[in-house]
Amino acid sequence: MLTEPADAEESAHSRSVDLYQRGHAVFPGGVTRATIDRDPHPIYAARGEGAFLVDVDDARLLDLNNNFTTLLHGHGYEPVMEAVSALLSTGTCFSNPTRHEIALAELLTSRIPSVERIRFVNTGTEAVMFAIKAARAFTGRSAIARFAGAYHGAYDWAEAGQNGFEADDAGRRKARLAYQGAPNAVANDVLVLDFNDADAVEDALTANADRLAAVLIDPMPSRAGLIAPTRDFIDRLTAVAGRHGILIIADEVLNLRQSFAGASARYGLKPDLLVAGKVIGGGFPIGAVGGSATVMAVFGGDRRSPLVSQGGTFSANPVSMVAGRVAMEAATPAMFDRLEQQGNRLRAQLAEIARNHRAPFSVTGAASLFRLHPKAEPPRSWAAAAQTPGEAATMRSLSRFLRAEGILLPHDAAACLSSPMTDADLDQVSAAFDKFLASHRFASQEAQL
Repeated sequence: MLTEPADAEESAHSRSVDLYQRGHAVFPGGVTRATIDRDPHPIYAARGEGAFLVDVDDARLLDLNNNFTTLLHGHGYEPVMEAVSALLSTGTCFSNPTRHEIALAELLTSRIPSVERIRFVNTGTEAVMFAIKAARAFTGRSAIARFAGAYHGAYDWAEAGQNGFEADDAGRRKARLAYQGAPNAVANDVLVLDFNDADAVEDALTANADRLAAVLIDPMPSRAGLIAPTRDFIDRLTAVAGRHGILIIADEVLNLRQSFAGASARYGLKPDLLVAGKVIGGGFPIGAVGGSATVMAVFGGDRRSPLVSQGGTFSANPVSMVAGRVAMEAATPAMFDRLEQQGNRLRAQLAEIARNHRAPFSVTGAASLFRLHPKAEPPRSWAAAAQTPGEAATMRSLSRFLRAEGILLPHDAAACLSSPMTDADLDQVSAAFDKFLASHRFASQEAQL
């Protein structure tokens, strides 16, 4: 249990501190999502206003989290609010299908090149789970390959290997399980690879081809550093997977916001299955698995005959379908171009500020996404992106400083822009970062003097 607020940080957020204390009485750890920043306590939201979040202590914060990149149009986007309000009086969920799910499916299949057929679920975790099941059913194989450090939700086979691997007695890689008590058999069916290591990936997939159903890839894995794939890596992954009948599953739950057609199209990846979520729900719960008509046929249409049964009481609920359609209709090529220009500008400004201060910070990302790293050089691998305890403390200090400057920056996740943000908003971010570096000294600075 927390003690009474003792410092300026807690005094300025006394209502959030009180709510956190109450939360400890009903939630393990005080909150109901492990991803919530608790440094030293969560900031509880009262409402959202476009690019800004207003907390329960009436602080107005430029929101660079946007519910973990979900809110492409920021908070309270009026067209979505109007469409959902009009819908509510007609009902919120049915056991029957509605026209709204067809409309959103038509929109997504028309703009994502690899998606010919689609099925809706409620979360990104579900979407990844069903994509893996579909790949197994289609190939008749059980194992999957995935890249160390990437996050793919809470399905056991998607979690294994997120935190890397362990070497067995023969020196072979064994996926590190996500939690104590997870079945060891899970690790045996997960091959852990290194992102952008084309040679090693080609060798590993070839050696394990007879048991691999799919390779699961986030085209720019956020938790692994938000590092772009190289073209050689994408080309060789595609070639070796195709040669051995291994399906490629692109996890674009986060990265679909990289362009009008998504991240795979941006980087030349041609997946057999693609999973989406976040932005396609317009601020409401959603997930989707799509792909070629041939592979997606494993879901069938008759509950008595599909190879993979996929239901879900709230799947394709009309609220998410309507909100998603309206939000995605407003996500035009022009909007994506503007966000990309703003992202390029902000990343360049932040990198220049770090250089000017000779501070050990670098920036990665693309389009409307960015990550600040407490490292002099941009990391090129998950291992390089991992933070030491001192680096993690630096990022917590930065997040706290920016919060005091009116900016909400996730300290251990991708930051993102939203369509209502202005150039002036982003200049505020750059100015606050400059102020932070000016008020701190780093060991690398003194070494260069």
